[in-house]
Formats: sequence, C-alpha cells, structure tokens
Amino acid sequence: MATVVSKKKGNNIYYYLNHHAFGRQKEVYLGKTVPENIEELKKKLVLDFYHEEWYPQLEQIQKRFIQNRKKMPKSVREQEIKNFAINFTYHTQKIEGSSLTRLDTKRLLADGITPKNKPKADMIEAELAQQVFFEMITHQKSLSLSTVRYWHTKMFNQTKIDLAGEIRDYGDITVTNSKAKFPDGGQVFDLVVDFFKWYNSVKATTNPVEVAALVHLKFVSIHPFGDGNGRISRLMMNCVLDENNYPMLNIEYGQRESYYKALEHSQTKNDDLNFLKWFMKTYISKNQN
Repeated sequence: MATVVSKKKGNNIYYYLNHHAFGRQKEVYLGKTVPENIEELKKKLVLDFYHEEWYPQLEQIQKRFIQNRKKMPKSVREQEIKNFAINFTYHTQKIEGSSLTRLDTKRLLADGITPKNKPKADMIEAELAQQVFFEMITHQKSLSLSTVRYWHTKMFNQTKIDLAGEIRDYGDITVTNSKAKFPDGGQVFDLVVDFFKWYNSVKATTNPVEVAALVHLKFVSIHPFGDGNGRISRLMMNCVLDENNYPMLNIEYGQRESYYKALEHSQTKNDDLNFLKWFMKTYISKNQN
C-alpha cells in the first residue's frame, strides 16, 4: 500500500507518496500539503507499479501467441479452438452449477451423445453457450449493448425465456455466499449505458488484457440480467482478448473459490485492483510457456 511520508527541509515540510513492491521503490512529490485526492493518487501509484510488472510479460505472451498462430496449420488451429470451446463451455457452466461433467460436455458438444440422467436445461444451455462462443469468435462483433443482449437471448431463450436478453429493471439481486450488493433495478439501464461509454473510452488506450479483466468485473458487478451474468461477462472477457490477438482465458471450476473471493473483494471494497491482481496472476501463469 502506498503511504504518505513527510520530510523536513529547513523550516518547511514536504510531502511525498511512497510505495515499495517487487524489490523496487518509487516516490512521488506531493507538495507542501497533502492533496484532497490522495486516495486516488495512492491507487494510481500502486497500479503503475503493477503495470511495470505485468505489461512486459503480456507483450511477450501476445508476441508468442501471434507467432505460434502464424506457424500453425489451419486444421490444427481449428481443432485447438474446438478444444478450447469445449473446455470453456464446461467450466463456465460448471461454475454456475451445471451438473454436466467434463466428459458429458465433450460427448455432447463434440460427439452429439446425450448424457443420461442429466437435466435437459443443463444440456441445452451447454449447446447454446458453445454456439454463442463460436459466433463471437467468427463474427468478431465489437462489444455493444445490442451484441451482449443478443448473446444472452440466444444462450437462454430456451431455458430462461422470461429473462433472455432482458435488462433487469426490478428488485434486489443476491448471489449465494457473496457479500456483494448489486444495483437496484431502476439504476441498471443507465449503469449499462455508462459501462459501454467507459469501455469505448479505454479500449484503445489501455492494455487489452487489463480491459478484458475490467470488462468482466464491471459488467458482472452491475448484474444487468436476471441470470447468466457470470457466463456473459466471461464471454465478453474473451471477446476482448480474441479481438486484440491475445490468448483467451478459461477460468476453471477448480479456481472458483479464489475467483469469487477476488470478485467479492473488489465489489465490496469498490477497488478494481484486487480482482486485477488475481486475473493477471492467473492469465500470466497460464500463458508463460
């Protein structure tokens, strides 16, 4: 955490903002008084430290990814995407409580074999989630409210007909075992509009991996839909990554506890950094080789 330190020089006292991390130290002069926006300045200094740690690694990840993709035969690339789609569909559905196993999902999506004694809704949602994923990477639509509503409609128009594609305008929403509080229905539409304004303002100036993480965090924190917000926000995350020539990310079911904890911390503390740290650690570790 960045701290304010004072230094006396002659009869004057000067204030500095100091932060130490990754074996490095940085000090920023504040002036003869501590600015009113000191908390914002602290967050910026800490985030700058992390940028210096993350960005070079992300650039190398993108460079390797583009080089490998150029060398890869088309058929191999297509199979790689199919495998990712199955894994992504399995984990994104499992995180939300699907009863399908990894083998169930593979047999259903790749081989057309219907699992026995599994809820029909779980199978339908897995099939539709994969269809929407393939549409996302094939059509390369930039994120917009209409695109996201279309994805949500297609994913849930057979299992959650009354919720599919509809922006929430009602009551309190709670997530099981989460302390996070989500906006009242009357605020949601304006917050979604503001979200896309924010996205359009940062997408060309901020590293795409950071944007992808924040897209996921900010959208799921609004909880615009009656259900399916996690699945949609993870799809949006991968849309940003794929559109900007970065490897997509599969947040695995086994990471659910730490993933939810990072989301909850950022949501309850109104601090993006906690989730960003979790996301970057996960993303970089999965793409180091």
